[in-house]
Amino acid sequence: MVLAAGRGERMRPLSDHTPKPLLEVAGLPLIVWQIQALQRAGFERLVINHAWLGEQLTAALGDGRALGVQITWSPEPQALGTAGGICKALPLLASDTFVVVSADIHTDFDYTQLHPAARRLAHADLTAGEDAHLVLVDDQRVKQDFDLQGERVCPSANPPLTYGNIGVFRSRLFDGQTTGVTADLGERLRAAVAAGQVSGQRHTGHWDNVGTPTDLARVNAGHKTPSKLS
Repeated sequence: MVLAAGRGERMRPLSDHTPKPLLEVAGLPLIVWQIQALQRAGFERLVINHAWLGEQLTAALGDGRALGVQITWSPEPQALGTAGGICKALPLLASDTFVVVSADIHTDFDYTQLHPAARRLAHADLTAGEDAHLVLVDDQRVKQDFDLQGERVCPSANPPLTYGNIGVFRSRLFDGQTTGVTADLGERLRAAVAAGQVSGQRHTGHWDNVGTPTDLARVNAGHKTPSKLS
């Protein structure tokens, strides 16, 4: 699933007339960078949610055929937040275990690295085991979330790493979430981490959360095509 429904308040005025996922880095929309990387890693069936100016997204990407993927759209009358958007889209996802990425990051992360975690979570005991696998990054410009001890994501009073908006989830992580109600993913992740139900890995390559016009200008000005996207 690619999360693309946010209003992009911090990206205004650029996002007033263009949905943030369609803003460009090096001539390609942010969301296309993600779709291309997912497609190369074998993730070809995508669910994408949309809300603000969503008609522009569907017009630009259609059914995904031109990018070598199959897109199913999950429209939201108003943005439901990260957890709310995923919950609404659960019936559209092909499996109880699925990858989720944000449309507004720019990274050279190799999504093939998620296949082992996806297989592990898909075969985990239904009443125990992991509920999520997170990709963590060290970026002092954004809020730090968690610590990583070995392959286990841990809470910390002074967390050194942040969730990089790339993860593998089991649908049961969203048990109890009412469909159509706005909710944030962070609360569920923190609870799962505290319960010892989240594994993780650290990405040390290129990663940028493109949230503001300044971020977009910085990424464009210093752009170097990520090796996995060349």
